[in-house]
Amino acid sequence: MGRNQRDPDRVVRGPGPKSRRQKDLAMPKNYDITEEQEPNKKISSRAKVRAKKRDLKKQLLTSLVEAKAEKKVGLTFANSILETFEEADKIEEEDEIKEEETLQLLSDDDSDDMPDDEFDLDDDDDHVEAEIRDRVIGEMRGEDHEDDSSDDEGEDGELPIERKTKQVLQKRSQLSKLVSGDCNDNSAQNLRSHAYLFDKSYSHRAVKENNIQTNIAETETFVLPSGQEIEKENTLLFKNHIHQRIKDVVAVLSDFGNKRDPERTRKDYVNVLRKDLCTYYSYNDFLLSKFMDMFPLTELIAFLEANEVNRPITIRTNTLKTKRRDLAQALISRGVNLDPLAKWTKVGLVVYESPVPIGATPEYLAGHYMIQGASSFVPVMALAPQPGERVLDMCAAPGGKTTYIAQLMKNSGFIFVNDINKARLKAVVGNMHRMGVSNSVISNYDARSFPTIMGNFSRVLLDAPCSGTGVISKDPSVKTSKDDSDITKCSHLQKELILAAIDSCNAQAQNGGYIVYCTCSVMVEENEEVVNYALKKRNVKLVQTGLEFGVEGFCKYRQYRFHPSLKQTRRFYPHSHNMDGFFVAKFKKFSNKIPSSDDVKEKQEVKETVTDESASDAADPSTSTDQDTEDKTSKKRPKESDDNPTPVKKAKTNKKKQGKKKSKISETKKEISEEKRREKKS
Repeated sequence: MGRNQRDPDRVVRGPGPKSRRQKDLAMPKNYDITEEQEPNKKISSRAKVRAKKRDLKKQLLTSLVEAKAEKKVGLTFANSILETFEEADKIEEEDEIKEEETLQLLSDDDSDDMPDDEFDLDDDDDHVEAEIRDRVIGEMRGEDHEDDSSDDEGEDGELPIERKTKQVLQKRSQLSKLVSGDCNDNSAQNLRSHAYLFDKSYSHRAVKENNIQTNIAETETFVLPSGQEIEKENTLLFKNHIHQRIKDVVAVLSDFGNKRDPERTRKDYVNVLRKDLCTYYSYNDFLLSKFMDMFPLTELIAFLEANEVNRPITIRTNTLKTKRRDLAQALISRGVNLDPLAKWTKVGLVVYESPVPIGATPEYLAGHYMIQGASSFVPVMALAPQPGERVLDMCAAPGGKTTYIAQLMKNSGFIFVNDINKARLKAVVGNMHRMGVSNSVISNYDARSFPTIMGNFSRVLLDAPCSGTGVISKDPSVKTSKDDSDITKCSHLQKELILAAIDSCNAQAQNGGYIVYCTCSVMVEENEEVVNYALKKRNVKLVQTGLEFGVEGFCKYRQYRFHPSLKQTRRFYPHSHNMDGFFVAKFKKFSNKIPSSDDVKEKQEVKETVTDESASDAADPSTSTDQDTEDKTSKKRPKESDDNPTPVKKAKTNKKKQGKKKSKISETKKEISEEKRREKKS
């Protein structure tokens, strides 16, 4: 097999149709740039700039010659201008040599492979390259340039480019001094203007490098920017620049006496810090100013950073169906990485990694655990429900705390579960069935009207609706959606709910009469202010929550002054406890009687008088003897005056009023002493 050999006798007829369509071969034109330029050739933008520089240089030289001839300028001034020309030419030569090298590399790489139509450059590029080559070749023939590649650094460790910039800057300063001192006439003024333009156009590289050096020097001391600069920078700067400025301002405020700018006040620094924090962490001005009033600066940054990170996933073991050890072994066998939550809880687990969704395991569907935040354990632990009691959960959805209450009560007693949102009660019903809770009754009422519907509860849990400023990591929309009106609305609703919760509780219940108030907010208006309001309006007092960790509540906050017992409340923060922001307060109700407004006023007045008298007695012990002597003299005076009986009547009325006041004071003293005895017993 194979191809048949061609017949040597066969006559070739000539080129076929394919060969006839092809054109004759043509060699590509040489890429040679001639010195002669075409008259109608276009000029590039670079060539135009260089032409302007040449014209400016010619004008400078002519003005220099005229000034020198008229003896308006000295020889030193002329030499300095010529030296600046040389330095500027050197800087320009470096740019042109770099361009020549890049063009040469392109021509060497592509000259052999590119066809004729692709190899031809545009007219503008031809003109630019011809001008660069002619200029560089001419100057190389006439002058000997220094070999910069031999020594990269000088004796002082400076690069050649740094030495050149220093020299150019020195010439510029000398030039400005000479021009300002020697030139007064029109020719000298023209020379000054031409020299300024020449210096501005030729030494742009030196100016840039000088700016870099000065910026490095300025970073040693922080300079506070103005408000207009900050508004411009917010659109241009990256977040890391704003973050660096936040660190600088915090450092200045931490040592304000030594690091401050004498022309700026502390308020200026705080305003700049607040604006930067708003832009960096995406908060509105209202919410961030509240946080700045609440936390110190270092703690504020930690709180804001903690809100950017999600809290760890925690689960609560349902001891009605399993034990924590058995549940941990079952989940570990499924590849779940977990650990015990903390020492303060015996049912919590923290989950780090899980190959399967933690809310879809067979153990979850069987009701062996509940996915619940660590902060939600705390109010139920503070409530401490006992088996056989009547407990009310006023705002129960989705049912995590309610199932924990049933777990602690061991499915005994009664739990009344209420929520105003009927749609959310579906989740409560599902969780009750899944977790095996059988001692609950679910209702759908407004919690504010619950005392009129049902009462006589041993313990009441109120997880009041709030602004959600403690769970920003779960709901970042809180950063920009909350304002002053939202906080006031929530505070008003919480005050109504806490009074209803206290009225639903029975003070005479055995081992009961406790109310726990909690929110997932860190605002003082929703926490300490509401608790202080309840202490004034009802016969309750604050007791220990039984929690070994947490931060004490505020007794003094800006313009607010609260009852000293608010130290027994507890606050939890994400940056210090690694859980959602939370507030817990525990009340003990000692009387079912609802005090009227008059009784509240009288109690306050009497307490004030008691405190005033005790303080005055402690300060001046001689006042009591003086009062006794005055009383004795007042008794004797009416007897001496027989003609005027009216002072005797006035004295009698005054005695009656004083007797009433003393009786009230003695009653209040007895009440205060009884309260102290009860606190000691509890």
